Amino acid sequence: MKQIDLLKSPVRKVFLNYLAPSVSATLVTSIYILADTMMIGRGIGAEGIAALNILLPLYTAYYGFGMMCGIGGSVLFGFSRGRGKEQEARRYFTTALYMAALFAILSISLCSLFFTPLLDFLGVTDAMRPYAVPYGKVLVYASPCFVASTFLQAFVRNDGSPRLAMAGVISGGVTNVILDYIYIYRMDWGMGGAALATATGTTLTVLILASHFFSPDNHLIPVRQAEIKKALEILENGLASFILEVSNGFVMLVFNLQLLAYVGDIGVVVYSIISNISLVVISISNGISQAVQPLLSANYGAGEKERVRQGRNLGIRAALGAGCVFTAIGLLFPVPLSYLFLEPTEEILSMAVVAIRLYFLSFIASDFNIMCGTCFQAIVKPKLSLMVTLLRGVVLNSILVFVLPAFLGVNGIWLAVTVSEFATAFVAFWFLRREK
Repeated sequence: MKQIDLLKSPVRKVFLNYLAPSVSATLVTSIYILADTMMIGRGIGAEGIAALNILLPLYTAYYGFGMMCGIGGSVLFGFSRGRGKEQEARRYFTTALYMAALFAILSISLCSLFFTPLLDFLGVTDAMRPYAVPYGKVLVYASPCFVASTFLQAFVRNDGSPRLAMAGVISGGVTNVILDYIYIYRMDWGMGGAALATATGTTLTVLILASHFFSPDNHLIPVRQAEIKKALEILENGLASFILEVSNGFVMLVFNLQLLAYVGDIGVVVYSIISNISLVVISISNGISQAVQPLLSANYGAGEKERVRQGRNLGIRAALGAGCVFTAIGLLFPVPLSYLFLEPTEEILSMAVVAIRLYFLSFIASDFNIMCGTCFQAIVKPKLSLMVTLLRGVVLNSILVFVLPAFLGVNGIWLAVTVSEFATAFVAFWFLRREK
């Protein structure tokens, strides 16, 4: 498969060549959860959806570890290759690989050892527990596959093979959907079957991505040992990606706890509709930003600042356009979106229509913020990337989800993300102007 020259091909051509594979790969990743939600909602019911939504922070944590090592290491890998330092690039890959393996071992060990306290911490109620336990156990034991999947996607894409990354994720996603139907509807395996389908699809993705190591165009060649200094660089540069992914789970956690306090289980059911649609939107936004990241990293390393500027502007325009489209869909079609996952009661539907409209306003700003964070990360400005990600994902949401409901009731919970994203967008824009 012919590789794209990140340093010489026209900027627009490079971006467009990476765009479809990157968006497809990240979008299909969200389908792992989306398929589970739709199948569980139709085959098991609202209690199953609520249990799944409670466990999503755990899922995002596993992906976050993979992204931290994968994005953090692959950015430095691409930067070094852009400077013509192949051996240094290989050392970054080796160090990141060891780090991902360590996180995978820690994930499966600690989560299996403290499984019951973990469920209690996430907010699993007695009504949800029969559904959360079988799904959560499979999720924990498959955690190394989730870490490996996002890790390999980042490195394979930065090594000039975005289409292989796309093929791997799409194959796994399709497998997941098919097995969801078989395990839930035909074999009646319930929540455990839904989780097993996800784990099987992810394992297939990892195997396909690993085939890149046997390609003649492979530059992901391990060296003898990892380096502590490079591990710290990878952590610094990848921390924003980790927080970007984990913050989605953190937001779900605090939202679930607040909704349980204000309106009970029905609020969690409504939020599960929003959070699953949001996963798709954020996945597409991540795909757009990741399409531009290899271009920026390689050309920044090569000193091609005009190509960096062109790539950044293309990415920002694409992100803003996508954000406007997503917001319009939420404002115009809240009822059809509510019916995607279950047959809502009148009470669920009346709450969902208002919630979707308020929440979807955030996508105009969130896509811009994600792109800005990736751009700073791609040109090795990890502190700016981290500040943008922390602000939108942790700091403001943690404050507003508790402050706004005191004045606006449950609608304040739905507005918290929107206010947080727009406030962060002003800060991100100021950073862009300062770094111009």
